[in-house]
Amino acid sequence: MFEVAVTYLLRPGTDGDEVLLGRKLTGIGSGRVVGPGGKLEGEETAAEAAAREVLEEVGVSVAVAALTPVARLVYTFPHRPEWSQTSTAFLARDWRGEPVPSRELEPAWFPVGRLPLGEMWDDARLWLPRALTGEFVQASCSYAADNTTVAEWDEREQPSPA
Repeated sequence: MFEVAVTYLLRPGTDGDEVLLGRKLTGIGSGRVVGPGGKLEGEETAAEAAAREVLEEVGVSVAVAALTPVARLVYTFPHRPEWSQTSTAFLARDWRGEPVPSRELEPAWFPVGRLPLGEMWDDARLWLPRALTGEFVQASCSYAADNTTVAEWDEREQPSPA
């Protein structure tokens, strides 16, 4: 099982907050709409990896101190165990630059109230709308044999990490 970090950049929009998502162009989840993120490297913390991945995938700079953890999720793929991972998700409102496409992600802004959940991983509907409001979510998720549908979701109330 590997470790990943994902960042959801927020900005004010005409109808409330907007979140930066993007169409994944390579790797696990190719074709889905996701937040910028990826695997931790070496001795990186999740926040350090999140900041690095945002810069690499969409060309935006975000300071580690500007990241707020909003989710800790454990994903198991019994029928594709090499996909199993632990993910830490962050929000950031303070960042620099304009998002640009990369070989990994084609970024786009979406109103928080109208997320493209049908184009995202199935579990996003269970936690992302709440996390985008700052609620901390901790859960484990197991995917079905199709590697597309959530088979089991186990959520427990946890305080946000310090």
